[in-house]
Order: sequence, then C-alpha cells, then structure tokens
Amino acid sequence: MEYEYAAEAGLPVLAFLHKDPGVIATNKTESTDEGKAALKAFREKIEAARHAKFWVSPKDLALAVFQSMSSLMRTKPRIGWVRSDQARDEGAAQKILGLLKKIDELNAHLAETEQTAPPGAEEFARGEETISLNFRYKLDGRYDDSPAESFSWNSILSTLGPILIVHASEHDLKKKLSEAFRNRFKDKFGTQIFDAYMRDEEFQKVKVQLRALGLIRELKDKSPGSGDAALWTLTPYGDHLMTQVAAIRSSAKA
Repeated sequence: MEYEYAAEAGLPVLAFLHKDPGVIATNKTESTDEGKAALKAFREKIEAARHAKFWVSPKDLALAVFQSMSSLMRTKPRIGWVRSDQARDEGAAQKILGLLKKIDELNAHLAETEQTAPPGAEEFARGEETISLNFRYKLDGRYDDSPAESFSWNSILSTLGPILIVHASEHDLKKKLSEAFRNRFKDKFGTQIFDAYMRDEEFQKVKVQLRALGLIRELKDKSPGSGDAALWTLTPYGDHLMTQVAAIRSSAKA
C-alpha cells in the first residue's frame, strides 16, 4: 500500500532487493504459499518498474541505501516533512530551493572557468614567447653577471610547475629558476658554476606574468611553520596547462 501510494503520488521510490532470496532463513520470510506468491509478484512488479539495487549482506544494503539516498537528495531535493510549529511558509521554502539551485549553477560555472585562462590573458606573452632573465653566478672565485638568458613561458611553467603542485615559497621558486640557469650554463660551456641567483626584480616579473596568465595563485591557508612567507600554488588551469607542456608525450602511433 505504501509503494502504491508513493508511485501514484509521484514520489521518489528506491528499491532494495535481496539478490538471492532463496538463502534467507525461513523464519525471516513469508511462511505461507499465499504470502510467498504475493511477495514474488511484488518483487517482479518492482523489478519491472524500477532500477532496483540488489544486496547480499547487511553491509551491501547499508552501502546501497547510503549511495542511493545521497544521489537522490542531490538530484531531486525535496522540502520534506517538519513539525507544524516549525514549518516555513511555502514562499520561503521555494526561495531556499531557488537559492540552492543558484549555488549549484555558480559552482558548476566556477569549476568550468577554473579550467580556462582568465579574460584578457590573451593580451599577455605566453606559451613559446620568451622573457630574458639575468643571473649572477660565481666562477673561479669571483662573481659575474650572465648575459640575458631567454626562457619561454612554457619552459618556466614546466620548470616551476612540479614544485607548485602543492605549494612553494618565493625562495623555492627563485632557487628552481637558478638551478635551471646553472644546468643551461653547463650544457653550453661545459663548466659548473656555483651560487647562481637571480635579482628579485627579475623574479617579480616572472611571478606577475604567471599570475596574469591565471597559472598561479597565492595560498591563503598556509602550512604550519611557514610564518609570513608568501606561498604559491598552481590554479586548476595552471595545473592542467603544466601537465600539457611538461608531461612526456607518447611515441606510439595511432
């Protein structure tokens, strides 16, 4: 009777059927032939009308109920029953449902925009366009200034991206760029240099550009012990782009 009423009223119905009713103890199921026939007919009716979930153990049933209820509350939110002295008026209830729907729409929009470059980013240098960076380094016991070294924005992202997956300080980022410069210097001249570093104004150019391109953001919830040092992390868009430019491509042909 409850099932028939819910179906006729258009209420959501969830069905959970034992996968193998033959193994159920006889003292926990219908004992008469009439009851068994009625139960069999009811099971067949539910199976034909609904996408029933099947279970074997109590653990299976609990998981199926939890998953189905969570999905139903998300896809078909309902006002529900409340005590009469606690009931809101219909207008307020509809307003709340409207606001919940708006929140879902905004969250979906936010998730979509986080995977794309911010508006106006196309005006800034990016991709394989380059920036010239200057470093100081120590060689043969004395410091020297390097000629300007060109880095593409993709190469900077692939260099800094891996340590930005969680977060990195500005000191860490400068150190990583200086390491990339030392490696380039050795590849070009076959000489190992030490104590290479970049001026802060050079680094700030890089940081501002990565922010303008929507690739990094400052981490507001800092880790314990970080003090007042600024920490940076990849945005969802930056993480996606970093993977595209830094990951090794397959050599297999389609």
